[in-house]
Amino acid sequence: MVSLVSLVLPILISAVVVFLLSWIIHMFLKYHTGDFQKLSNEDGVADALRKFEIPPGDYMTPYAGSSQTMKDPAYLEKFKKGPVLVMTVLPAGQMAMGKSLLQWFIYCIVVSVFAGYITAHAVPAGADYLQVFRFAGCTAFAGYALGLWQDSIWYRRKWSTTVKFSVDGLIFALFTAGIFGSMWPKG
Repeated sequence: MVSLVSLVLPILISAVVVFLLSWIIHMFLKYHTGDFQKLSNEDGVADALRKFEIPPGDYMTPYAGSSQTMKDPAYLEKFKKGPVLVMTVLPAGQMAMGKSLLQWFIYCIVVSVFAGYITAHAVPAGADYLQVFRFAGCTAFAGYALGLWQDSIWYRRKWSTTVKFSVDGLIFALFTAGIFGSMWPKG
């Protein structure tokens, strides 16, 4: 069995590569620009919501709170009348990316650790490049993409957005797999 310690270099290199690839995808390829839509009266909606001083968090309206409430005619009428919203409120102020970028990099490391861990338990030292590629790539794809599908299933995020992020996940997984395959311990 391959030790996880012997995979520190491919774990860190694949995390850095994925971090840089995500930057390239979002800064230069621009295929994510249509992931969100602008409200037809953005200023009016923002002005209307601002007076409620909604703290940062995740919200749904109408909010049921229990399966019993979901059967209540008053709740059903609110749902029918609309609007029906699932929203995340971010803190007001300047758009600070530092914390999110750090969290994203840590996440990239975590996915690479899992890819290394699972591959190390499935593939011996000195294994063929494609055998390592298969396990590391499949694990990385699961880490980068599969969990996103729930947002389209349950919260009706556009499937086109989920597919684009899944393509990103596939790209990240292929590079992760290639790095692990080329740096796998020789035995």
